[in-house]
Amino acid sequence: MPHLALYRKYRPQTFEEVLGQENIVKVLKNAVRLGRIAHAYLFSGPRGTGKTTLARILAREAGCSEMDLMEIDGASNRGVDEIRALRDGARSYPLSGKVKVYIIDEVHMLTKEAFNALLKTLEEPPEHVIFIMATTDPEKVPETILSRCQTFSLKRMTLALVSSSLEIIAKKEGIILEPEASSILALFSEGSMRDAQGLLDQVISLDSVIKDKKITEGEIRAFLSVPQSEIIEKFVSAILEKKRDEALMVIQSLAENNLDVEMFGKLVLRALRGILLVSSSPRLADEMMKIYGEKEMVFVLTKAKEKKADDLQPLLSAFLLNFEKSRLSENSLLYLELAVLEATNA
Repeated sequence: MPHLALYRKYRPQTFEEVLGQENIVKVLKNAVRLGRIAHAYLFSGPRGTGKTTLARILAREAGCSEMDLMEIDGASNRGVDEIRALRDGARSYPLSGKVKVYIIDEVHMLTKEAFNALLKTLEEPPEHVIFIMATTDPEKVPETILSRCQTFSLKRMTLALVSSSLEIIAKKEGIILEPEASSILALFSEGSMRDAQGLLDQVISLDSVIKDKKITEGEIRAFLSVPQSEIIEKFVSAILEKKRDEALMVIQSLAENNLDVEMFGKLVLRALRGILLVSSSPRLADEMMKIYGEKEMVFVLTKAKEKKADDLQPLLSAFLLNFEKSRLSENSLLYLELAVLEATNA
């Protein structure tokens, strides 16, 4: 049998298992408890934040059986004919549950004509039907549709939450995941639990992990082409000390070693941010330890003692501005080099 992906194996099955969306979960649980479930919902948010998972749980809590749950991909079923077929099917009563639920994923992909057909159903919905729509781009959903839905915006999960969740999943799989390794996976996935679990799934299949039942920071960095911590520390130190030549040499080494430039920038920004925050408020150090890991935090604390917050702020701003440009450009190294020039002049 095919391997069951981790994101499917550990997908939340109840409201209580949903992570990072506490306020939304509370509202939906109360709606179920009070019998105030709406006929139409719109869940928006970045990928991997649990939109369709939450939709399935809501459907189940509303009394929908598996037979009466219809999931539709709005990207591949975006025409008016498909929505008319949905509208016709919605008129029939549930086969075994209390309600029929239609989950329309990526609903913003529907055509204008399809939205018009859907609107007619939302205006006068059958009592036994609930529509739950999900989208990563709510701005493209017509206002006429939005006004007939209860809308909820799901947020990205914090890196600390993703990191700790990965460590729990790894433990259940009989694997030790080092905190520094889980932290990199969380950062690489940009707050998407599904993406993070997918990466973990791949790493677990490495020969060294199969043998040792352990995932180290070094293995994660090698697998994802993420620069070693020593490279990040060398670069950040050069920036802080205004050693322009040394910083530019580090950037050159990224290209020579085919390392991930975007991840390099993210790790540099994370280090600079940590140094700035601890320098501004030393009391934040304990809380930040949960995100940065012990090894990285030692470097942050050391540099925070050496630099004043007032000196760090313009440096961080200068680097951040050009890093954001590098993410949108094919010539990302050029913008990193410009970031060095501006940061060392700040």
